[in-house]
Amino acid sequence: MSIIDNTKGTIHVHNPKNQIKESAGYRAFTIVNTIIMIFISFVTLYPFLYLVSQSFSSDQAIYAGHTGLIPEGFNIDTYKYVITRNPIAPWPDLFPNLRIPEFIVYYMNTIFYTIVGTVLSLFFSSILAYPLSKPNLRVNKILSPFIIFTMYFGGGLIANYVLVLRLGLKNSMWGFILPMLISTYYVILMRSFFMTIPKDLEEAGEIDGLNKWGVFWYIARPLSTPIIATMTLFYAVMYWNNWFNAKLYLQDKVKWPVAYFLQTIIRGAGSSDPDAQNMTANIKSCAMVLTVLPIICIYPFIQKYYVQGMMLGGVKE
Repeated sequence: MSIIDNTKGTIHVHNPKNQIKESAGYRAFTIVNTIIMIFISFVTLYPFLYLVSQSFSSDQAIYAGHTGLIPEGFNIDTYKYVITRNPIAPWPDLFPNLRIPEFIVYYMNTIFYTIVGTVLSLFFSSILAYPLSKPNLRVNKILSPFIIFTMYFGGGLIANYVLVLRLGLKNSMWGFILPMLISTYYVILMRSFFMTIPKDLEEAGEIDGLNKWGVFWYIARPLSTPIIATMTLFYAVMYWNNWFNAKLYLQDKVKWPVAYFLQTIIRGAGSSDPDAQNMTANIKSCAMVLTVLPIICIYPFIQKYYVQGMMLGGVKE
């Protein structure tokens, strides 16, 4: 096969016979590696697929141990029970006659808490991590040890509860979000990433007239897409799955997140709720599927940035 390069007037001859042939050992390695990766993927996915199958199976099949990757006695009764039970009035003052199934209300609450909490956590974690990444900043010698200290020693449950109570945040959205607004571990990861940004770019921005805030916002922030995407996933999962803060600080059921609601259903599956008692076998599976499904749907879109953020955060020049 001949390829003519018109720009240089040369002819390149490509002969398939001259290609480097893969050795038998390399082909064997490729086959074995593929088999191992398929096996690991199956082992990783099997528990979730089993939960999905069990959530659609009948109680009789679950008790008999006949469930596998394919639902036995397919039905959606549990999902109907969880999603449509007990309509409530989420805004009684504005719309007293409006009633929405409580699961939908709690799902909307969780989406709102997750979006607001993640945005605030990213903002405050970033503006805390960026100055910590500057070794020439004198205050870092004092501030860094204090921040790291909070990762190992916290105020404790009672102190946090009293603080939220004294600030008047109990039974409010801020009582749910503020106690976990900043994670020290995530701040350290972001600081490690900011330390990899070339100083020349920041100095060039300052020469062009940017102040420190402008350098952070217009130079450091756009270059930090991988770590921001990673922290977005971490914080979103943290807010989405959190139920303990709701148990402590949210007394009004209308303000509950979906994680706490599903936990109450799981507890009710073995107690006084007659409908839940009839679905004890698969109600836990249904609850777990409904909880993790949104995160699973979002992760494929940011997995590229997630891997980059975790890898680049530990690279030093």
